[in-house]
Amino acid sequence: MNKVVKIMSKNTKKVMLLIAFGVVLFVGLQNFSLVLSFVGWILNLIWPFLLGFCVAFILNVPMSFLESKIFRGPGKPKGLKQRLRRPVSLLLTLLLVAGVIFIVMFLIVPELGRTFQSLVNAIPPFLENLQKWSNDMFQQYPDVINWLQNIELDWQSIVQMLQNSAGDVLSSTVTVASSVVGGIVNFFLGIIFAFYVLVQKEKLGRQGRKLLYACLPERKAEKVLSVCSLSYKTFASFLSGQCLEAVILGMLFFISMSIFQFPYALIISVLIAFMALIPIFGAIIGCVIGAFLILMIDPIRAIWFVVLFLVIQQIEGNLIYPHVVGNSVGLPSMWVLVAVTLGGSLMGFAGMLICIPLCSVVYTLASRAINKRLSKKAARKKQDEMLEELSRPDDELDDSEKPV
Repeated sequence: MNKVVKIMSKNTKKVMLLIAFGVVLFVGLQNFSLVLSFVGWILNLIWPFLLGFCVAFILNVPMSFLESKIFRGPGKPKGLKQRLRRPVSLLLTLLLVAGVIFIVMFLIVPELGRTFQSLVNAIPPFLENLQKWSNDMFQQYPDVINWLQNIELDWQSIVQMLQNSAGDVLSSTVTVASSVVGGIVNFFLGIIFAFYVLVQKEKLGRQGRKLLYACLPERKAEKVLSVCSLSYKTFASFLSGQCLEAVILGMLFFISMSIFQFPYALIISVLIAFMALIPIFGAIIGCVIGAFLILMIDPIRAIWFVVLFLVIQQIEGNLIYPHVVGNSVGLPSMWVLVAVTLGGSLMGFAGMLICIPLCSVVYTLASRAINKRLSKKAARKKQDEMLEELSRPDDELDDSEKPV
């Protein structure tokens, strides 16, 4: 009797939860715009902390590497060495990131200055050629001049439109300025929060595990921890592999462009290395920009640059990328393309970086679930065949199968 009461109470709870979920879903769909605005308000509220978690995750990869290499020993570090391990590793990581940014800016800024100077110098000849072309066109087609002279303009409407546009521009400028200030404040709040997360990551990890075991059954808590561990390993491997692949690709372009004496070798190589952080499409964007810069000086060399880019892309795609990044992510190339396309459509540049390791985690979990179900089906089928064989009467057995 008690068992029946317990079963009925469990079923009643499930039915009540299902009804409550249906009611909430119905109300949410009826007020979908309010739900979206509420979700946007929540995301705007917690955005500095999300940014801090992302920065902490990125900085944790080199920081963990430095901790394992610098403070490596026969046992766990103790005393002063233990207290200095985290601050020293974090400081070295920040110096490393700042050094990379400073070197890149030190190399790119002078090249950008020379590039813009050459473009400024190329503008007067271009305008002179444009004026010459327009004069030749007016001489060949005098009807164009008559058509331009007969055009009547409503200057009062134009002035009114410019006044309205000036008001819109002023209001949009104030909005953009306030959003920029808010973005800077959120960025610094996220950086400070990231420092706290990195310094106390072990304590936060213990608190998270305690919360999981307190709120969930033991098996579900272990499953959630297993998924979190897989996600961290996949994202860390993808991040380190993508950065290493970008550095190798930039060095290949710089060496090859220096050998063949292409202009803007340094700035194009650094640009392609940065764009290579975007999987599949990033290097193509760098190629387009580099070809445009070379086209302003020598169109023939721009064509040869595209040929060089295709050759290096084949070497990088067939030899470097599979060994550096492909094996660490474990995602087939077709799904990589799908992940990059969907991520770029939803979240832009950040979506391209996030969706590949995220899809890799989903792909791994789905493969594990499918293999587990297939193994269960195979074991069940084998067990059924054995039971069927044992249930057969002796007169249906072959002579070789009958007991002696």
